[in-house]
Amino acid sequence: MKDNVFEYEIKLEDEWVEILDKTFKKKNSNVAIDGFRKGKAPKDIYLKHYGIESLYNDSIDEAINVAYKKVLDDNEVVPVIPANVDVTSIDEKSVSLKYTIITHPKVTLGDYKNLKVKKDAVKVTEEEINEQIEHLRNHFADMIIKENGVVAEGDTAIIDFDGFVDGEPLEEGSCENYALEIGSNSFIPGFEEGIIGMKAGEEKELKLKFPKNYVANLQGKDVLFKVKVHEIKVKSLPELNDDFFADLGYEDVKNEEDLRKKVKEELQHSKEHEANDKFLDACLEEASKNLKVDINEEIIHEEIHRMMDQYAYRLKSQGLDIANYYELTGTTEEDLHKQMEPEATKRVKYRYLVEAIADQENLTFTDEEAEKRAEEMAENYGTTKERIIEDFGGLDVVKYDMRMHKAMDILRDSNEK
Repeated sequence: MKDNVFEYEIKLEDEWVEILDKTFKKKNSNVAIDGFRKGKAPKDIYLKHYGIESLYNDSIDEAINVAYKKVLDDNEVVPVIPANVDVTSIDEKSVSLKYTIITHPKVTLGDYKNLKVKKDAVKVTEEEINEQIEHLRNHFADMIIKENGVVAEGDTAIIDFDGFVDGEPLEEGSCENYALEIGSNSFIPGFEEGIIGMKAGEEKELKLKFPKNYVANLQGKDVLFKVKVHEIKVKSLPELNDDFFADLGYEDVKNEEDLRKKVKEELQHSKEHEANDKFLDACLEEASKNLKVDINEEIIHEEIHRMMDQYAYRLKSQGLDIANYYELTGTTEEDLHKQMEPEATKRVKYRYLVEAIADQENLTFTDEEAEKRAEEMAENYGTTKERIIEDFGGLDVVKYDMRMHKAMDILRDSNEK
């Protein structure tokens, strides 16, 4: 057993009897026993009917919380992940619980300054400026109907389509007036290519095959799509004129020269930010090689579960349930867990590294400094200082976040030539 793993066994007697009695009163209020009004049966009669064991399940959670608080108070341990608890014995007079608590592993900080990590030089080319201006023109482009033409690469075709597999309609495989940009690769291979050359009003059948890495029940299957093109639209790019410059919304852009200067500044800023992030990652990676820490498997698994919860939340915000994700990708929860393990391990190790740097640098922040930081964030996000502190989980968590960011600044600055 690692030296940061502790086991504590605790026995509750009086507290357990009180918890059982409270559970009895709650459960008894909802039952009717012959000869007694609802909720009025004496305890011995209730137990004769249902048994003492009927109170255990509804009582054990409260007992676990009461005992856990006593363990933490009596032993002054600080868990880094939720404790594991086992019920070792239970009856009407007492319950015994064994807690396995994992605290911070021992961390030995190695060299983290002058690591000879190189930062990428940042340069904006004329080609990149031209590409960004074209991107802006495409963003503000008008869509106009293509008269007497056929669908071509880059066009947007307004289509109806119906899909069929084994002669049966494909679930969620039909749509009317769908705007499909040719070249977007929104559909399975062959679909967009099959529409190229069609005219407005034309109908066509496309005999295709689902990819082998598609949804499990459709992988490699033949599919028939009946397609009708209603309209063909093409982009009309704006000229670099006063109207276009006004649409961009930049007060300091009045002509093409101003635009090129603005685009270059923004690209420079973006690339510098990207280079800084990449440099910090390289510093973290190099410094972590000098860090000595034996991380418990349970801590890694807790980080994996946190990452999986975040991933499921992001999917849900996009309208996709995690169960649907597994079905669509042909994977399982175990697969995702395994996939995330390397990143979770790296994150945990980096966290211990940065915490160790913060300790080495004696980084501390007062309540006033943390509140000021919360005020600044509140202004940026258009909310209140109190809401920021609440979202963080308290002022101490704001201080922790400030320590971590300052430690990363020191790591980056001490390695930048």
